[in-house]
Order: sequence, then structure tokens, then C-alpha cells
Amino acid sequence: MESETPPAEFALRNARVAILGLGLIGGSLALALRGKCAALLGADPNPEARLLAEASGALERVAADPAEILPSADAVILAAPVRTILALLEDLPRLTPRTTVVMDVGSTKSAIVERMAGLPPRFDPIGGHPMAGKEHGGFANAEAGLFSGAPFVLTPLARTTQRARNFALAVVEAVGARPLWLDAETHDRYAAAISHLPYLTSLALALATPPEATTMAGPGFRSATRLAATPPQMMLDILLTNRRAVLEALSHFRRTLDALENALIAEEEEELRALLTRKR
Repeated sequence: MESETPPAEFALRNARVAILGLGLIGGSLALALRGKCAALLGADPNPEARLLAEASGALERVAADPAEILPSADAVILAAPVRTILALLEDLPRLTPRTTVVMDVGSTKSAIVERMAGLPPRFDPIGGHPMAGKEHGGFANAEAGLFSGAPFVLTPLARTTQRARNFALAVVEAVGARPLWLDAETHDRYAAAISHLPYLTSLALALATPPEATTMAGPGFRSATRLAATPPQMMLDILLTNRRAVLEALSHFRRTLDALENALIAEEEEELRALLTRKR
């Protein structure tokens, strides 16, 4: 019979924490949390990720199947692509019978928080998203200092207890980040503007540039197109689970781009100057 309320106290130093997904974010979490938990456990279906995770020495145990590590975990951090996190949330009741704090670090939040709301009462869920990363993923690019000084968004549910909040704050503090509490919808709207739209504009610029012109490309062009190298599957998950907010951000960007184009067509120098000097 399930417990209706999880225990009230939770100390990170006494917790056995399972990280599902050992790519850039999950791997960096493992490196940053090394020595700060009772034990770190990890799971990833990718053999290369598992080998690198084992070689790092940060985790007590690494498995291909989450079912091998979850029954001994006090807390779970879901660090996979968004749609994989959604699938894992569906499987959690089958994978572990324990009373468990569940935190995710996915790039979009509304769909994940909605799925978390349907978990059985023994799970204590909270959403999260560290605003840090690189255009190249995988454990090979993970680093313990990836989150240092970065905002770490936390998106609690109505059912989230103080215990889960304390766990999430302890994780944020342990990895050197700064907590930022937002609801899921606000997070997704902000992320569309400051993260997902920049990826699309970077990609559009890379696709629109004639190949022959890249022979004279310098640091400015490389900086502007750097995000286009982000793994496509990860971005597909982000765009399709944050579709409405991304479309709104694209619409606003298009209006701004149109204003620049129209001023240039009309040779309106003062209008161009105003647009070029306007700061937000």
C-alpha cells in the first residue's frame, strides 16, 4: 500500500541519487555532485556514455537499464532529452516501488510538469532546468563547473512538498548555480525567447549563407552560427514540446526583422539609427 505523504526531511549528503541520462547535463551533474551525496548512481542506454561515466569515478554504479539502480535510490534526477523524460515519467511507477523525490533538468517544462502531476502519491516531483550548456553534448564534454554561477530554474507543482524543494535547492547549491523559481509556462515563454529562438536564428543564418562566402568567415560569423551545431534530436524535442512559445518568439522576431528591412529599403536613416541603438 502506497504512503500518501513522503517523509518530511531530506539531506543531500545522506541521499542515494540516481541520474538517468549521462550526456552533457547528466554527466556534468554527476561530476559536480561527486562526494556530496551518500552515493551517485547512473543509467544511460549509450555504451560509450556508460564507459566514460565509469572511468570518471564519479558514480558508484552505472547501468544500461534504470530498473537496475532505481530500487536503491532515494532521489531521481531525469537528465535525458525532453521526450525521453516524458517516457521515463510514464515508466517510473513500474521501475521503482520506493518513496522518491523526482527532479528533472529538461529544457522545456510545461509537458514535463503536467506528466509529473499524474505520478502516484509516493513520488515527490519538482521540475528544473539549469541554464547552462554547450553546443556539443555527451559525457565527453561534461565538466563539474558547467553550472557555476548560472541560473537554475525550479518549477514546483501544486503537490511539490518542502522536502522536494529542499532537495532541489541542495542540488542547485552543490553545483554552484543560482536558484530561480518560475512556473512552467513562464519558464517556457522565457526559454523560447532567450534560448530556442537564438538556436533557430543561428540555424537560419547558417542555412542562408552561400558556402563560398564562408571562406572569409571570421569570429563574428562563427559566434553567430555556433548554436546551429546543437544536436538536432535534442532541439526537435525542445521545439515540439514548446511549440506555441517558440512560434510567438518567432513572430516577434519577424516583426523586428521586417522593421529593419523596411527602414533599409526606404533609406530611413533615422529609423535605422533608432533601431540600431535601441537597447532592451
